[in-house]
Amino acid sequence: MIEHELLLLGLLREKPKHGYDIKIKIQEILSLFAGVDLRSIYYPLKVLEKKGLLVKRIARAGKRPQRFVYTLTPKGKSRFDELLTKSLLNVKRPQFSLDLSLYFLHYLKPDIARRRLRGRLHILNRIAKGLQEMVKSPPVNPPSLRRILEHNLQMLQAEAQFLTDLIQSN
Repeated sequence: MIEHELLLLGLLREKPKHGYDIKIKIQEILSLFAGVDLRSIYYPLKVLEKKGLLVKRIARAGKRPQRFVYTLTPKGKSRFDELLTKSLLNVKRPQFSLDLSLYFLHYLKPDIARRRLRGRLHILNRIAKGLQEMVKSPPVNPPSLRRILEHNLQMLQAEAQFLTDLIQSN
């Protein structure tokens, strides 16, 4: 829940938003990098509201139906700063889906294992190529997304190198 809290408070730190805007922003962000699975945003928003970290008000624009707009409270801004600091200083080992598969890899016949590893390598290379194009493209907005793209690209390249070495050693 801490990642969800950080994500929602961070998005509201930019400016007040209604639920649909938050949902779209999460989808845009998650299309670039993974790590947070947030299927419904309304329950976590309700929890944050009960904690006093945000307030919900009704807004109406033109002839559109009324919607709830969520705004960060001073307590919410303080909690966001606390969570961001914790997140930046937390150096836990990232978990990759590959790790569990590597543990059980010996159950596959060697030729099938190599084929599956080459398949994963192919997928990683395609993703890396897309990330490289995005990094080289005109400035990404906000600029912090460029750093995320570069970070993910370097992680993908490191895993691809590991897979290449593993395939060649077996």
